[in-house]
Amino acid sequence: MRITRRLEFDAGHRIPSHQSQCRHLHGHRYAIEITLIGDIITAEGAPQQGMVMDYSEVKRIAREVLVDAWDHAFLAYRGDTVVMEFLKTLPGHKTVVLEAPPTAENLAVAAFRILDAAYRDTYGNHLRLDRVRLYETPNCWADAVRGEV
Repeated sequence: MRITRRLEFDAGHRIPSHQSQCRHLHGHRYAIEITLIGDIITAEGAPQQGMVMDYSEVKRIAREVLVDAWDHAFLAYRGDTVVMEFLKTLPGHKTVVLEAPPTAENLAVAAFRILDAAYRDTYGNHLRLDRVRLYETPNCWADAVRGEV
């Protein structure tokens, strides 16, 4: 069984080598969908009976390990020396430094890797992360899928 929880966050970025508007500093209202796969818990009287995982737990974990860190941050590519130098002039600025340009594709892969370590088979129901879908805009998204990242 698959379940999905959607969360939203705001962040800024730029794609330094882009040949159009995205080379400029700008922001997005991102959405992230976290899809987990596992067996439905059947243990009689268990708080999660009938669930793969409680949606509130999916949200809590995602916020703790990813969303709170990325929300209202600037997602900066380590190789973008212009932006990295600029951000140093803003004391206390919330910055997340990434190893690749912050495209939707790269952010989806980074999010998958971070979240994959956080969702564990704690209920004995073979729970694992299956997919992360990251929306850069309502019409544009990238999927990072287990076995493909």
